Amino acid sequence: MIGVTHIPVLCEEVIQNLVSAEYSLFVDATVGGGGHAHHILERYKDIRLIGLDVDEEALSIAQEVLRGYGERVKLVRGNFKDLKEILNGMGVFSFDGILFDLGLSMYQLMGGRGFSFNDDCLPDMRMDDRADLTAYDVINTYRYDVLRKIISEYGEEERAHKIARAIVEARKKRPIATSRELAGIIFRAKKKRGKIHPATKTFQAIRIEVNRETKSLRTGVSDAIDMLQGRGRIGVISFHSLEDRTIKEIFKTSTVVNTVTKKPIRPQRNEIRNNPSSRSAKLRVAEKR
Repeated sequence: MIGVTHIPVLCEEVIQNLVSAEYSLFVDATVGGGGHAHHILERYKDIRLIGLDVDEEALSIAQEVLRGYGERVKLVRGNFKDLKEILNGMGVFSFDGILFDLGLSMYQLMGGRGFSFNDDCLPDMRMDDRADLTAYDVINTYRYDVLRKIISEYGEEERAHKIARAIVEARKKRPIATSRELAGIIFRAKKKRGKIHPATKTFQAIRIEVNRETKSLRTGVSDAIDMLQGRGRIGVISFHSLEDRTIKEIFKTSTVVNTVTKKPIRPQRNEIRNNPSSRSAKLRVAEKR
């Protein structure tokens, strides 16, 4: 998207804790607009990088951002849940370091794809437009009990029952046709504002359901750990507690990695001031034994 700039979060912290001059191959499992990849390639002149993303628009932007690095970069459209299959198909069976950045990009939030509360468009929320399930399907066809469970578990929303009931009641009159309309239904169901938009947790939950994010994360991170070289590092930037707990558990129970970050690395005040969307970011890092 022309005129939209996505600022990579915790960029210096990623470089300091996740990359080494001794590395030869780094994998960016969520390359997005190429922000982290650009800084890694710029800082370490001998590193090659493979970037994955399911979002075709993000990949086209990354292609432009990283064009100057030539053959040092290979970009592939694919979901990190298929990391092992994709890399093995390229003849790659191990790598030195890998990053997962689980946040939404500005391209997605401002792309008219239903991720934003203000989108007057069909609630889509697919990161991969080849997938069948959309947010429209979830909010207009899922039973009340299934909606409530998704909103409660994936959104950690304490008013999940009220929101699910409000969605079901609203769609009886007509299908919920836009993300803005959905946000309004949630706002009225919650009846109060907090520090974040009232619809934040529910939108998060629906997005996770649409993209099967929890299962994909467990599969992708586990396969990444398997493929890491000895002393290689894996880093995951998460933006909500469900993701963070998942990563903490995987690192803690793994028998082949040591957790480097006993507590997650958080953005400094100046980064939050310059990029407010970074405020909830947490980086956890582990190293292969």
